[in-house]
Amino acid sequence: MIHVEPGDTLENPVTGEVVTVIEAPSGANGRRMICEATVRPGGAVAGAHIHPHIDEAFTVLRGRVGLRLGKRTLIAPLGERVACPAGTVHDWWNAGTEDAVLRVEITPADRFIEMAVNLFGLARDGKTNARGMPNFLQLVVFAQEFADVVTFVEGPPPPVMKAVVAVVAPLARLLGYRGSSPEYLARPPVRAPATPPRAARG
Repeated sequence: MIHVEPGDTLENPVTGEVVTVIEAPSGANGRRMICEATVRPGGAVAGAHIHPHIDEAFTVLRGRVGLRLGKRTLIAPLGERVACPAGTVHDWWNAGTEDAVLRVEITPADRFIEMAVNLFGLARDGKTNARGMPNFLQLVVFAQEFADVVTFVEGPPPPVMKAVVAVVAPLARLLGYRGSSPEYLARPPVRAPATPPRAARG
C-alpha cells in the first residue's frame, strides 16, 4: 500500500494531469481520498473507463470541464458536485482554453492510488501513447493487475478483452512486462515542503 499525505502531488506529463492530495485515505474516513486535479487545456484522463468498486465525485472549481457520465455528455456545472457511482462509464477532459481545476473524491482510494502511480510512471518514462495509454502487452498485464480498480471501455467488449488478457498476460509477463512496477511504487510522490516553525517572539 502506498502512503500519501495531504500536499503530496502526482503528475502525468502526457495527459496533463497534476493531482494534489487534500485528504489522505484513513480508517476514519472510509479510505476516501480527496484531491485537487489541475488539467491543462486539451488535457484529459486516459480514456473512458469504469471503476467496478470505487465511487467518485467531481466538483469543478475553475475552468470548463467536459464530462461523460454514462450515456450523458455535458459541461460540468461550476461548483456543483457530480457523483459517479461505482460501475458508471465516465471520462473527463479540459474543454476550455485555460487550466481547469477539479476537486475529486475517491472512495475507497488505496488501490486507485497504486493504479495511478503505475500509469503516471509509465507516462513519465515515455511508455504510453499521446493519450496516456500503454502499448498492448503492457496494457494487458496492467488490466489484469488492476481489474478490481479500472476497466477501459474503448476497444474490444469487456468479455473479449477478458479472454485476450487471460491468454496474452502470461506471455507478456515472460517478456518482462509487469502490471505493477516496484520501481514506480518505490518512487515517493512529490511531497510538499514542511512549514518551518515560527521563531519564538522575544
